[in-house]
Amino acid sequence: MSRIGKLAVPIPKGVTATVEGQTVKVKGPKGELEFTVPERVAISQTDDGIKVDPINDEQESRAMWGLSRTMIANLVTGTTDGFTKALQINGVGYRAAVQGKDLVLALGYSHDVKYAIPEGIDIKCPKPTEILVSGIDKQRVGQVAAEIRKWRPPEPYKGKGVKYADETIVRKEGKKK
Repeated sequence: MSRIGKLAVPIPKGVTATVEGQTVKVKGPKGELEFTVPERVAISQTDDGIKVDPINDEQESRAMWGLSRTMIANLVTGTTDGFTKALQINGVGYRAAVQGKDLVLALGYSHDVKYAIPEGIDIKCPKPTEILVSGIDKQRVGQVAAEIRKWRPPEPYKGKGVKYADETIVRKEGKKK
């Protein structure tokens, strides 16, 4: 039994959720999102919120049960609060700045890296070594943060590069004489 799947997704005030067939649409103060639930689970709207149940007792149905419930919960959280991913830049001369609709990164290359900010994503640089990626879709926020990190992942000897704020870099010992 899925411990997560058994719980109904509560719908807070100011948010409207509609279930049409296998599609869940959530509209809140920050925007509107929708998710199509796999055919292996059944969804229904109750007084408690949105309830997700597997259609049978097969392994794949039970796997989709918890996943679908979490995806619907992410829709509700995204439309009310939004999601934020923080990145840190370590290294001499490494910095970031937002210029218009581009994020400009100086990461030790012979040129500055320009990353076009996608629609629906907000990027801020409170310090030259900090990047805040935020939006209402959790998957897109994580994908944009991963694409930015990919330009210069942290290296294990000095820790230089772009890393997530909550990430720990396992450091290696350098050469010995």
